Amino acid sequence: MDNTPIYAAYGKSGFGREVMPIVVEQFGREEQSVSVFIDDGKTDEAVNGHSVWSFEELEAHPSLKKKIVIAIADGRVREELANKCAAANIGFMSVVASNHLRMDNCMVGEGAIFCPFTTLTSNIVIGVHFQCNIYSYIAHDCVIGDFVTFAPGVKCNGNVHIEDHAYIGTGAILKQGTSDLPLRIGRGAVVGMGAVVTKDVAPGAIVVGNPARPLAK
Repeated sequence: MDNTPIYAAYGKSGFGREVMPIVVEQFGREEQSVSVFIDDGKTDEAVNGHSVWSFEELEAHPSLKKKIVIAIADGRVREELANKCAAANIGFMSVVASNHLRMDNCMVGEGAIFCPFTTLTSNIVIGVHFQCNIYSYIAHDCVIGDFVTFAPGVKCNGNVHIEDHAYIGTGAILKQGTSDLPLRIGRGAVVGMGAVVTKDVAPGAIVVGNPARPLAK
């Protein structure tokens, strides 16, 4: 067995390459630690100075200190990969930029990514494997499910409830709800880029525009 700490980002595409510097900043000072990309369709030996391993290579490595974060935007794919990692007894890490701001009484599940210039205010509950891209914020009394994705610049105002696997597009604005009647984004819903959401979004719906309406088929 081996005590070398290995910190892995699952995915070497654009978002993975954005997440890796945060991994290095947060964990790279640990003595003899190694930071690598994991890629199921491995075609490169290295990206931006970091080795690219297949999942099988990570699984086979004798280290007792293996942690991974899943840098894949699709929440359903993220769940599949999380189950794969859990079955292989590979632990999860949350990756948090040094200038991420978190205020009072925020509960966040494992495997989260908080990119630079993101904010959580107060009394917020977030499930596992959440992704919060640059310049996004979540205001007070929000409840967010598992495997939810925020693209860059999402403005999630207070008393919003977002169910599992929802995807909130770049620059979307979610109107503030109330404690009695929170704004709800249903399971697997997609909020389009720049949408202004003023009403509940049904599970599985795709909404676009200002105000946001279901996408015409």
